[in-house]
Amino acid sequence: MAYEYAITICDGTGCIQKGVRNLRQALDDELAKHQLTDKVKINLSGCLGMCDKGPVIVVNPGYTIYGNLVKDDITEIVTEHLIKGNPIARLAIQEDFMYNRFFRVFGDAKFFGKQMRIALRNCGIIDPDSIDDYLALRGYEALAKVLTDMTPADVVEEVKKSGLRGRGGAGFPTGLKWDFTAKQQANEKFVICNADEGDPGAFMDRSAIEGDPHTVLEGMIIGGYAIGAKKGMIYIRAEYPLAIKRLEKAIKQARANGLLGNNILETDFNFDIEIRLGAGAFVCGEETALIRSIEGRRGMPRPRPPYPSVSGLFGKPTLINNVETWANIPVVIMDGAEWFKTIGTEKSKGTKVFALAGKVVNTGLIEVPMGTTLRQIVYDIGGGIPNGKQFKAVQTGGPSGGCLPADYLDTPVDYESLAKAGSIMGSGGMIVIDEDSCMVDIAKFFLEFTQNESCGKCTPCREGTRRMFEILTRITEGKGKAGDIENLQRLGNMIIKSSLCGLGQSAPNPVLSTIKNFREEYEEHIHNKKCRAGVCANLISYTITDKCIGCGACKRVCPTNAITGSAKNKHTINQDKCVKCGMCFETCKFDAITKL
Repeated sequence: MAYEYAITICDGTGCIQKGVRNLRQALDDELAKHQLTDKVKINLSGCLGMCDKGPVIVVNPGYTIYGNLVKDDITEIVTEHLIKGNPIARLAIQEDFMYNRFFRVFGDAKFFGKQMRIALRNCGIIDPDSIDDYLALRGYEALAKVLTDMTPADVVEEVKKSGLRGRGGAGFPTGLKWDFTAKQQANEKFVICNADEGDPGAFMDRSAIEGDPHTVLEGMIIGGYAIGAKKGMIYIRAEYPLAIKRLEKAIKQARANGLLGNNILETDFNFDIEIRLGAGAFVCGEETALIRSIEGRRGMPRPRPPYPSVSGLFGKPTLINNVETWANIPVVIMDGAEWFKTIGTEKSKGTKVFALAGKVVNTGLIEVPMGTTLRQIVYDIGGGIPNGKQFKAVQTGGPSGGCLPADYLDTPVDYESLAKAGSIMGSGGMIVIDEDSCMVDIAKFFLEFTQNESCGKCTPCREGTRRMFEILTRITEGKGKAGDIENLQRLGNMIIKSSLCGLGQSAPNPVLSTIKNFREEYEEHIHNKKCRAGVCANLISYTITDKCIGCGACKRVCPTNAITGSAKNKHTINQDKCVKCGMCFETCKFDAITKL
């Protein structure tokens, strides 16, 4: 059947939460009302990446992207765009085009212009529930190439030559890990996909799976062939119900099409995949803790060596990579290592997916070539800081990363450059911070998270992070004292040197990086009992000035009756009763209340 229009509806978690499925019903009703059902094809897709613009739909031909839609907008889109052929400028957010590895797709120059999608190449384009859609974009061709034209050693060598590094955080060369595992002699081996992302503000793995589950499966099957494994497992947190549902459907489809199970593509290669659910423990993102969790034991890291490639799941050689790493494998095989190596920097090849969040105009899921600068990400892709505020810092690497100030905005995003600047790549969390944020409070937030998520196995992490958190709490409460900064540095360096696993070893990073780059804020908190951002409640005081006309608005909203005064006369605040909630400051229309 020939359709006049094709409409792609984002059916990712973000757009679902914003009511996209109600829009879908409204669209169906409008099409039926105008007898357009046979003329308009409706497609579903995963996350397009423009999370702040959701709900999002794309109308073709023309690649018109509509965002921030409400139910009433659907009527106008149908009557004006679909019937009269006039795209609606006020709803459209399209300006330029983005490229994936095959063709021009769609785009907003302010968001997509500097992106290049490899791991996310199909997200927002294909229906994640349709294996036919995946096959139409060369899906499983890499697997066919591997099984018919390449030996396992050839596959390992191609991955090694590509320069692909693990996208889970540490950046270990993927090909070397595959090589180590392939060379082990064992009667059984395993392949694991680590989909247990637990960083605050991170949603890379979830979105990638929701948008293109088959690419993860294809990568894992190729990995199983390369190392001689017959069993694969996807370890994913139970908090991702939509991703789990789409993985389950993709696995069933792959089995039904001879792409999983026995005699894959009529060869003698057997491989199958099952899903294991995690309970949301941050520490299970560490590979040895993840393995223990799959085995039914408490998720706690163990000393290495032996590494999982030698003794992993059930004591067998095990290959573990994260979602983004697996998603790159089919591209490396199909387009070749030589092509892949042309993207990125000398030591960091390919692209990197980030969850761009925080105080930035365009939040969402992005993928950029390695070597793209932080400035390009924050300002060209992210659109800068909203509401005319000033950029203050960017946190990379999640709770284990560092906060980099404006002086580092021209730092290329690659493993070596970020490490040199005092941060890490991590799995891909990137949080932008503006002038209204307190860096001491932010360090406390991240440390509280890692301290709560510590498995407790080793003393440096269990007790050291607790002591650091206690010091930070005192500082933000106005009880800081001389020597606190030095004690934080001493404890942080001790934890880094002596913790058992990478999570403990990186837990102090937010504190140490904020001390390095924003030491003056710590000193103001400790010595001047002042929080320049006005975030730490115990260091804030509100005072009513002579501008007060006695309107009583502040008095009415005060939850503790701390404000007194008669009508048309200046009011006062009882500092002993004031809980520093700020309601009076926000309510006053005459700028008669100061915040110090």
